[in-house]
Amino acid sequence: MKNTVFFVVVILSVVLINMPRTFSVAGFAFYRPVVNFSLLGKKLYRDLDFKLGLDLQGGTHLVYLIDTSKTSEADRASAIIATRDNIERRVNLLGVSESVVQTSKVGDTHRLIVELPGVKDVKQAIDTIGATAQLEFRQLDPAATASAEAKFITTDLSGGDLRLAQVQFGGSGGVGSEPVVGLEFNSDGAKKFAELTKANLGKPLAIFLDNRMITAPIVQSEITDGRAIISGKFTADDAKQLVIQLNAGALPVPISVVEQRNIGATLGSESVSKSLFAGLVGFAIIWLFMIANYGFRGLLADLALTIYVLISLSMFKLIPVTLTLSGIAGFILSIGMAVDANILIFERIKEELRWGRPGRAALELGFSRAWTSVRDSNASSLITALILFWLGTGPVRGFSLTLMVGIIVSLFTSVTVTRSLLRAVYSRK
Repeated sequence: MKNTVFFVVVILSVVLINMPRTFSVAGFAFYRPVVNFSLLGKKLYRDLDFKLGLDLQGGTHLVYLIDTSKTSEADRASAIIATRDNIERRVNLLGVSESVVQTSKVGDTHRLIVELPGVKDVKQAIDTIGATAQLEFRQLDPAATASAEAKFITTDLSGGDLRLAQVQFGGSGGVGSEPVVGLEFNSDGAKKFAELTKANLGKPLAIFLDNRMITAPIVQSEITDGRAIISGKFTADDAKQLVIQLNAGALPVPISVVEQRNIGATLGSESVSKSLFAGLVGFAIIWLFMIANYGFRGLLADLALTIYVLISLSMFKLIPVTLTLSGIAGFILSIGMAVDANILIFERIKEELRWGRPGRAALELGFSRAWTSVRDSNASSLITALILFWLGTGPVRGFSLTLMVGIIVSLFTSVTVTRSLLRAVYSRK
């Protein structure tokens, strides 16, 4: 009875998650919990829509010009690679998956090409990538102290000396006070910062980001622990955006936008529809094959396979997984792998029945003795998918991710769900 109630709850839950909003308003209300944050004073919720990749929904195409004029020839290649990697980290930190970040060379100029799936607003895409995040600490120019407008000169303390940036809430207001950005320097940066604060006691020490002054606090005392605060009347979102940019690393070379446009899906809707249709045909063939070969047991395996599909789709929404056409292919492949475990188990049950075992005993022995084969075959597939995810990029990682999710869920449905359904049938007999 407990198993029956459990699976009813599981099935209803995954059905509610996967139904469209128009047909399951109550389900989405239940699975999109609203959490109140007194700190932020607003309601937050998770969107459980499917996340589609660039090939299925289009997005934004940006081209940046990489300025290497001030970089030596020996360091130019490494600086370009570091710039590409830093931009890719920023995009991933902001939750944009399956993005394309690559470099190209046109004549003597180097360019950075960025494609963001699902981002239709070009300005939003530029804000997502952010500015160059060149962080500098500048001290007051002694020769300009008497002038009406203060001038600051650069120091040897920069974003390269930064170890960590994080959002903090300080001041006399306690928890509800305005957010600030806390900085922690590495050992070299801490020494530089200590020397700067010692030399500028009672004077402003300006913090510039991309040649724009964020704040210029007055140095009250020498700071030797390598910790500083940037306060500029930030909102919580502004502070978070700045922290992401700083933690992603200052770009080794400046970049500037030279091209920006929206792009359509690289695959037509007809191609996607045909792929999904092929998946449905394959699913139906599996249903018929299992029933034809294993009768009622095959029907129960088909029900477990349906639960597998629903749970997998739910996992894609909850993680969330960005679905590209290669990712859909990985999911369809995992459906065939999911039923493979049931075939091994049912063949083992057949052998036990031929040896004269009673039905319930054959069931238990079939599952227990087939488990090692099921475990080893899925483990080898999972290791392969992990290697693809670790070494691959773009569509390859999307394929491997959906395949890994499918393998893990299939172990649950092919063993636990199918066995529970068969136990319920045999217990009634």
